[in-house]
Amino acid sequence: MTNQGEIMAEKRAASWRWSKTGETQRRLLDAARDVFAESGYLDANIADIVERAGSSTGSLYHHFGGKAELYTALWDRHDSAHLEQVRAAVAAARRAGTSDPLELFCVGARAFLDGSWQRRDVAAVFLDNDGPPGFERRRREDRLEWIRQNSALLGPADTSRNRIMLDVVTDVIVESSREVVLHCRTRKQATAVADFMCELLRKLSV
Repeated sequence: MTNQGEIMAEKRAASWRWSKTGETQRRLLDAARDVFAESGYLDANIADIVERAGSSTGSLYHHFGGKAELYTALWDRHDSAHLEQVRAAVAAARRAGTSDPLELFCVGARAFLDGSWQRRDVAAVFLDNDGPPGFERRRREDRLEWIRQNSALLGPADTSRNRIMLDVVTDVIVESSREVVLHCRTRKQATAVADFMCELLRKLSV
């Protein structure tokens, strides 16, 4: 019969294996971010990615399946970080007493731009349409989901006016993020872009 000490040893071993797996994935994703940013998706070389990660081609295929899946996983990590940052900012604003839907929307939009500034190295990877086959469809689907989430604060897309408004305000955030990633060199500049973005959002949502 397995004693308590053996059980604890097995749990520690499993935890170590999981930790090691997570660290390997992180290094591969970080390396992929750098190589994709330098070369673009099409010209990125798996050999360069695994060399920079200090890993192996076999490990890359084991964890991600290939270059296309690695690119998508990088997008998922980036998108999830944005989502968590926005949710946390809106939740904090609610706790602080903000209840106006438009102001909460602006809080979330600012958090999105802050994430774009903090992670501008990886955000730059996705600015151009240089991705694996099918990725643009994934981005369109994510954008539709984003619009659906925006409607929770700004109102349902049940009229032509509301549908157009939701499309436009979403595009304002996307283009503001592009400005931050491509052209802002300081946080002060990024903050100025966020201020202008919120000014536009308030005008468009009247």
